[in-house]
Amino acid sequence: MSEKETFLTEAGLLKLQKELEYLNGEKSIEIARRLEEARSHGDLSENSEYDEAKRDQAENAMKIELLKQKLKNVVIIDEKDLKTDVVSLGVVVVLHDVEFDEDVEYHIVGSTEANPMKNMISNESPVGAAIIGHKVGDVVDVQTPAGACPYEIKEIKLPN
Repeated sequence: MSEKETFLTEAGLLKLQKELEYLNGEKSIEIARRLEEARSHGDLSENSEYDEAKRDQAENAMKIELLKQKLKNVVIIDEKDLKTDVVSLGVVVVLHDVEFDEDVEYHIVGSTEANPMKNMISNESPVGAAIIGHKVGDVVDVQTPAGACPYEIKEIKLPN
């Protein structure tokens, strides 16, 4: 079974690489220091500081492994290859929410970089998945738990 590809922009790749560097370096050193400190207190059988540091060490190792897997299967979204004729991964889309009669702008990114608070939505999200492959002028029904929500694609543009 093949690994899931991780779609990232250049900025997203740098962010993951910095996070991995932090977890492997500064964070691991800080946890090792806490473990050493806890060991110095003697009996480990009832040492909550030691137990907490061991949990943090395991969690850190798990995060490191997850990041390594994501980075191993990374596919960079090259902005030079983006086109504005259809909605695709990496473009910015202006949608008109027909139900609420308002425009919203989304940057379509991979799930690793998605951040709805910054209007960065995943190509796997309900809105992202529904609009991929559509053109300006298309009205797309996005399936939500509350039912179908129609969006008109008003503009497709390159990210800043």
